[in-house]
Amino acid sequence: MATKICELCLSPDLGGLELYMMRASHYLDEECIRVINEKGKLKGYFEGTTERYFTLRRRNVLFSWLSARALARIIDDEAIDVIHLHWTKDLPLAIMVKLLSKRKPRVVQSRHMTMTRFKNDFYHRYLYKNMDRMLAVTEQVKGQIEKFVPSEICPKVEVLYIGAEQPSIITKEERKARREQLGLGDSFTVGIVGRIEPAKGQYLVIDAVEKLLSLGIDARALIVGQAMSEEYLKTLKDDVTNRQLDNQILFTGFTREAQTLMQLCDVMVLATKNETFGLVLIEAMMCGVCVVASDSGGPLEIIDDGVNGLLFKTFDSDDLSDKLALLQRDTALRENFAIAGNQKAMDMFESRKQFSGLKRSLRGEVA
Repeated sequence: MATKICELCLSPDLGGLELYMMRASHYLDEECIRVINEKGKLKGYFEGTTERYFTLRRRNVLFSWLSARALARIIDDEAIDVIHLHWTKDLPLAIMVKLLSKRKPRVVQSRHMTMTRFKNDFYHRYLYKNMDRMLAVTEQVKGQIEKFVPSEICPKVEVLYIGAEQPSIITKEERKARREQLGLGDSFTVGIVGRIEPAKGQYLVIDAVEKLLSLGIDARALIVGQAMSEEYLKTLKDDVTNRQLDNQILFTGFTREAQTLMQLCDVMVLATKNETFGLVLIEAMMCGVCVVASDSGGPLEIIDDGVNGLLFKTFDSDDLSDKLALLQRDTALRENFAIAGNQKAMDMFESRKQFSGLKRSLRGEVA
């Protein structure tokens, strides 16, 4: 008999964590149901599809038992064996449901974020002793879990990287046409994809492009993603205008064709201070684009520096511009990194391989 799974994510936002939940549910398909925030951005991805989903209201702690009761009924009615959650704020709800439900489903969490403090108080001890398994997205996160969760209550922890889908590769003709359409022409184009907020480091790419221009390099930046704060976005755009970089910096806003835009770039950058994983790097590598990333966090498990990409000193736009200038000058090096990066991404991070591992873990099987 197949294991029935509840993919749970009540996050109101739409980023890598939420999209991973959506993709996992696509892979599991008939073996799972989806439970999402009734007002969250994920809802738009399931509306009008044949995929079965339920919505819940995200309540404060005082009234969360109402959501727990509603979800427990769904779990029992759907004969669910496993609750698989992604957003850490859903953990108390999942444990409450486990206790309320007649099915007593196993609780498995994919840990997408870093863990930075000890979980030794009564509240966290209660939560973690009632969990059944944790799936860390990197070795670094696995080490943090084992460090901060006392061994006597720590559930089984294993590493399961986030996989990426094989992209649809555009033709050289389409790439040229799209670049012309966006005003990129033959410019050396640096891309960065992600939520627009200070921690993601878009301003570092702007700094680096300005430095490249000062070296006589015709450089452009393609900044792809939704702003978390319109005020911050305005600050960035005002800064671009004040530096007279309006023709060099293009903000696309949120788009569902991020992988296509990646392919218009010569180099993709991940500039976050401490990215837990770095799915956009995997996607760019699968697109056959050279990658450069901060030398901290998840990128250290993705990029082999000088083999399939480059690492730059975190939050150091001078070092970033130096790495970009090198790649602009040495086309062969850039192409070699792109080829090696594509090979590693397909070997280690291809979506079906990782989701096969996810299915085994949710079934409670040993890898």
